Amino acid sequence: MSVVPLLPENAPKFGGRLTRAFGRGLLHLLGWRMEGELPNEKKLMVALAPHTSNWDFIIAMPVIMALGIRVSYLMKKEAFIWPFSLLFKWWGGIPVDRSASRDVVGQVASWYAEHDAVWVAITPEGTRKKVGQYKTGFVRIAHAANVPVLTIAWDFPSKSLVVDQLWTTTGNHEADAERIRTHINGHYRGAQPQFQ
Repeated sequence: MSVVPLLPENAPKFGGRLTRAFGRGLLHLLGWRMEGELPNEKKLMVALAPHTSNWDFIIAMPVIMALGIRVSYLMKKEAFIWPFSLLFKWWGGIPVDRSASRDVVGQVASWYAEHDAVWVAITPEGTRKKVGQYKTGFVRIAHAANVPVLTIAWDFPSKSLVVDQLWTTTGNHEADAERIRTHINGHYRGAQPQFQ
């Protein structure tokens, strides 16, 4: 059984055979796998939750490599200085101006419009602490860009990254975020991973 599902045709691609093999090898060593079927969408927002540990990134990176998928992420534009800017862009970084006068939602929605295939990943809690509500930025961006939200959950007890489901935003950002938070919290448990 593969540690990751097949990458759909329309998903944004990244890397090659070598990076995929390296990512699968790392997942095998860590004892993790990805479950479920990825949607065949060119553009979507990926909400990764529950975000409870610094290990989340360590687990997500081999999954991204193993799939051969380009997953974009938001970074403050000040970090995009040469030569690091080339590396960040190659890895999928989106430079964002977070100053009060700039509309971050509009900037990312424009990024979607300017690119043929984009999957942007965000942790909706905005922190590794347990929260009573999600920040609404991820649903605001998805709604402005007219893309669905795909929930992917870390399930530490089973050592699985689970492809959950697609959500359509309604424009009621608080209600959309709460609907997704309630679903994720009812089905998946984030916890500190135990590596043997």
